[in-house]
Amino acid sequence: MQVVTQTSIAEYPLLSRGKVRDIYELDQDTLLIVTSDRMSAFDVVMNQPIPYKGAVLNQITIFWMDMFKDIVENHLISSSVEEFPEKLQPYHEELQGRSVMVQKAAPVPIECIVRGYITGSGWKDYRKTGQVCGYELPRGLVQSQKLEEPLFTPSTKALAGEHDENIDMNRAGEIIGPELLRKVKDLSLDIYIQARNYAEKKGIIIADTKFEFGQRNGRIMLIDEALTPDSSRFWPADQYQPGKSQPSFDKQYLRDWLEQSGWDKNPPPPDLPREIIQETTYKYLLAYKLLTGKDLLQGGTHAS
Repeated sequence: MQVVTQTSIAEYPLLSRGKVRDIYELDQDTLLIVTSDRMSAFDVVMNQPIPYKGAVLNQITIFWMDMFKDIVENHLISSSVEEFPEKLQPYHEELQGRSVMVQKAAPVPIECIVRGYITGSGWKDYRKTGQVCGYELPRGLVQSQKLEEPLFTPSTKALAGEHDENIDMNRAGEIIGPELLRKVKDLSLDIYIQARNYAEKKGIIIADTKFEFGQRNGRIMLIDEALTPDSSRFWPADQYQPGKSQPSFDKQYLRDWLEQSGWDKNPPPPDLPREIIQETTYKYLLAYKLLTGKDLLQGGTHAS
């Protein structure tokens, strides 16, 4: 499997090139999403890619979407390059394992975040106010503690270069309507709880996660990425110790190095040392193997 930093598919229009994904329009109803090995941190794309990261994100998303397809429809059409249009076949090697053909859907304009443990911005808010996104929590919680019940904490979807903003349920209802909010909240909590319980048996704690939903012909769909190390906090279960920050399978390792490097978090970013790249790659590949039981580099991938 080759490392892919950027794609250039001349046969179809490029709709967007985000921090990680290149999205092409195949026709009026169909998109091609290619998940590159670009790595972003603090909203800045690093100079060096993280090998195989894009394939890990793509394959984990396919794994979860297949697992939960009876709970919520998803936008996947195919992840098998052999089933893609003929014009894409010359790009077979760079698309293999890291691309999906999907139905177009109108994105629901909020981020659907579920927090099962108190960490990150939730921990910061709790220390200041005793609340997380409007939820009053018990006193005396410690960092990384498991919450009695997972919390649905929506946020706005920021424009490129801006940051998402945590919002309460009233504001979320104003944005998308109370009925749609109820549906995506229930779906988010249901999927998270089932995924968390599954992952714990595989040695991974999913501390929190972010879902994206879309609508097509009046139907709600799970879209974008789902329950990956980029959209979630993955912690090794055998090292979990509440009361402090946790080791992780996600890019927190790389973020920690950047924090200690003296970088001011504005472009250009510092070059990543080889050992940081290698260790981050290892963490992504291990998360995939623990969850799925497959070795990505030995050809173990999920097709839909």
